[in-house]
Amino acid sequence: MPERHQVNPRVIPLITERWSPRSFDASEISQSDLDVILEAAGWAPSAFNIQPWTFLYARRGDANWDRFMSLLVDFNQSWAKHASLLVFIVSNRMQGQGEKRSENYSHGFDAGAAWAQMALQATAMGYHAHGMTGIHVDKAIAELGIPEDHRLEAAVAIGRRGPAENLPEGLREREAPSGRKELGEIAVAGNFPTS
Repeated sequence: MPERHQVNPRVIPLITERWSPRSFDASEISQSDLDVILEAAGWAPSAFNIQPWTFLYARRGDANWDRFMSLLVDFNQSWAKHASLLVFIVSNRMQGQGEKRSENYSHGFDAGAAWAQMALQATAMGYHAHGMTGIHVDKAIAELGIPEDHRLEAAVAIGRRGPAENLPEGLREREAPSGRKELGEIAVAGNFPTS
């Protein structure tokens, strides 16, 4: 895992303060906070402003919570069970209507932009968001009624941080922000590197 390196001071602090903890405190999230986080995600840019995302959610203790939780793989259930909110992000693969209906090449890219804004808004409000693809995908598609022309992108656990002791023993020592690759490893002038 890359080490944390010196951050350019011109990078917005909210971006570098965001990280994906697994330990949550099992507190409730208010509907007004939830609405702000999801609205921020909805302000993400998208090709032709199609906004191909749909956010399916369950709040801790509501009628959907246990059902949504069961759609995560066991590992993710072991820590996400203490989150306040579970969101499944779905993108529409198609664009247009009728005979003009066609594939939307950027549906996943656009949904990723929405996820990033969701995570940043959550961080700005004192919550944390942890995205995951450890999902029983076929079961989730059927259970959530996701149409064939849509794609289940990921699930997101959102809540307030809890102590590392809330986690299964093997995860406690990993409960810290992750490092990032140096800029030279991710940005290349010109063609894709050959080695």
